[in-house]
Amino acid sequence: MVWGFLCALLSAVAYGVASVMQAVAAKAAPDEGGAGVDPRLLLRVLKQWKFVVGLLLDGVGFVAQIAALHVLPLFLVQATQAASLAVTAVAVRVFGVRLGAREWTAVGVVVAGLALLGSSAESEGSSEVGLGFRLTLAGAAVVLGIAGLLVGRAGDRVRTAGLGLVAGLCFGLVAVAGRVIQSLAPLDLLRDPALYVVAVAGALAMLFFATALQRGSVTTATAMMVLGETVMPSLIGVLLLGDRTRPGFAVVALIGFVLAVAAALALTRFGEPEPAVASVGDQPPEAEPAGRDVRR
Repeated sequence: MVWGFLCALLSAVAYGVASVMQAVAAKAAPDEGGAGVDPRLLLRVLKQWKFVVGLLLDGVGFVAQIAALHVLPLFLVQATQAASLAVTAVAVRVFGVRLGAREWTAVGVVVAGLALLGSSAESEGSSEVGLGFRLTLAGAAVVLGIAGLLVGRAGDRVRTAGLGLVAGLCFGLVAVAGRVIQSLAPLDLLRDPALYVVAVAGALAMLFFATALQRGSVTTATAMMVLGETVMPSLIGVLLLGDRTRPGFAVVALIGFVLAVAAALALTRFGEPEPAVASVGDQPPEAEPAGRDVRR
């Protein structure tokens, strides 16, 4: 169980650092899609080396996340992924952003929440689920894809929050699908519908979240993404996949989960662009992004 928790932490670090690099790329990419979601946005950001390096780090984070999901409950692993915002908050110091007492406190609360979760979680194996469950996950990916396209054509306020939420739900779907993959043998993987859910939901999540980052408030999009990727898969794990806490530690786990996610939400402002300081007599330059969580 200890190595699973270390894998979850490694995943959070990789995702957090990747988010800083990907946010810069997403904000710098030209917006040529007009109204709605433009799938070509992913092609434009892939031309920037920072986004590519971020994707490589995402790959490291994903492998570590899958390893953690096979021995830890979803509510612990997904809370750890939300805690990658704490890594982002610390990482953006390379952009000259200073963390105040409130932000350092939030980072500390994230760590405390994860410590409570780690102490209360029962070691898990991969739960056996049937083909019907896997096909339901595939159907959910299709529904979320359609929902994201529809939300992408809504007004600015609804679009940003909606795309963030749909992206978070897609990230959560990736986690659930990754949890139910039983074998990593190539032939077994190719026959498992969960593998294709991971691929499709992951691509949709990146597209919707990159669109939200580029066209709206990153803080709003990130907050909704964190909620979507933590609450939904955690509930599925408890209700359908047999996740549980150690006997007598249910309240401790709940407190840890709430603390970790709430403190992560308090750190979402580090996705917002930070204005550079203008020289005397100069026009204020365009804002530069401080960093953002674009996974997983």
